[in-house]
Amino acid sequence: MSWWIWFVLGFLLLGGEVLTPGGLYLLFFGFGALCVGLLGLAGLAGPVWAQWFLFTLFSVLFLVLVRPRLLGRLRTPEGVDDTLVGEFALAQSAIAPGALGKGELRGSTWTLSNAGSVPLAPGDRCRVERVEGLTLHVRR
Repeated sequence: MSWWIWFVLGFLLLGGEVLTPGGLYLLFFGFGALCVGLLGLAGLAGPVWAQWFLFTLFSVLFLVLVRPRLLGRLRTPEGVDDTLVGEFALAQSAIAPGALGKGELRGSTWTLSNAGSVPLAPGDRCRVERVEGLTLHVRR
């Protein structure tokens, strides 16, 4: 196969990784295709069966050697969310009970979910009860 086909395949796989909520699988197959494309551009890829073999080899090597390290860096360390529980955030907008709004904590803007039965007004201090992703569940 021509080297540019491997580049197109590689970029399609990288784009697929961006568009899907996968676990970083397509990324490494994309890297494998780009590596074969580079070898083909240099004239070192060989026949089609060798190109597919190299694609498989590079992809599996990237999956086995790089993916665990990358996932380790991307994961939130255990207990980081727990350090926010009990702290006080400052509501930046009016938030009805059960509704979402904006608030500030530690100098960053967060999405706040009013877990209480009392509406929050801008400037109200509210206690963080739990953290769910990037949303802080708060109560006055």
